Amino acid sequence: MMLNDQNFETEIKNQDKLVIVDFFATWCEPCKMLAPILEKVANELKDKVVLMKVNLDDAPQTAGKFNVDRIPTVIVFQNGQPITGFVGIANESAIKNMLNNIVNGKNPVHEEYAELCYNYAISQGFHLNSDKKITDRVINGLFENEKKYGKKYCPCRRVTGDIEKDAKIICPCAYHKDEIAKDGHCFCNLFVK
Repeated sequence: MMLNDQNFETEIKNQDKLVIVDFFATWCEPCKMLAPILEKVANELKDKVVLMKVNLDDAPQTAGKFNVDRIPTVIVFQNGQPITGFVGIANESAIKNMLNNIVNGKNPVHEEYAELCYNYAISQGFHLNSDKKITDRVINGLFENEKKYGKKYCPCRRVTGDIEKDAKIICPCAYHKDEIAKDGHCFCNLFVK
């Protein structure tokens, strides 16, 4: 299905499957190389995903909204929201793995962030909470705050709107080391002793 500035939002929100959006231009050679790969993957996973295409000439506002400044750009939407994607050409197996991970409840962006948190914790002499439900809840909250406020503010603290004050609660917040030393965990339980 072809999307443009007029139908983009409605079509994306009306899907109950993952939506792969291929931003392309007719003059773009890499776009032409990626298109059959996306079509093959979408066909093989048709019960789980739907492929939609956006010609940049027909959707300059939409491209601007999603910061599409290079093509091909692929953005994957779930429940009307962008959750991951890539720029350039990717091979079939990488695209399938990405989509299957999402379908199976693994958000690749969140998984990457969890790994960054794990590495940060180890480098600081503490640990990432081993309870995956807790880490998933906190990381989901961080990404929700990023969507809402533009920064990964700790989901267990109140965002005031004062940029200077709120800078202290960007994860890892200014308080986490003292809380771990005192209580054995940070306030939101993402990091533990």
